[in-house]
Amino acid sequence: MATTLTVAATTSTLAQSSNPVNQPHAVAADSGERQFLFDNELAMSKMSRGMMVNPTGDVDRDFVAMMIPHHQGAIDMAEAEIKYGHSETLRRLAASIVNQQGQEISIMHRAIGGPQGKIPSEANDDKQLAQGKKVTP
Repeated sequence: MATTLTVAATTSTLAQSSNPVNQPHAVAADSGERQFLFDNELAMSKMSRGMMVNPTGDVDRDFVAMMIPHHQGAIDMAEAEIKYGHSETLRRLAASIVNQQGQEISIMHRAIGGPQGKIPSEANDDKQLAQGKKVTP
């Protein structure tokens, strides 16, 4: 509990800081960089939310439930580098990350079985999408 409160207090303090290092959009040079930073912040936020799982009592399923959003976050961030980055070396590395993390996500899906090898929350999302319902990440 103390750790949670410390993290929350630190996050709140950083968010209120006037230091431009803590507000990357304030120092972004152009619209491409601002979009890159936005995409990365979105990826990290989605990843963090996705990794917060309720334990099921099955270590393997809990591991996969946390690791898939983590890997997807890496893919989302790498895709932003591919789209907005300038360094060919880093863009090639990002493409490699997309490929490798995608393969590892597939392995994790298969390892736990389930509908199409997906964790239960993803299988439910797919069902809702098939029914034309909006799924919130």
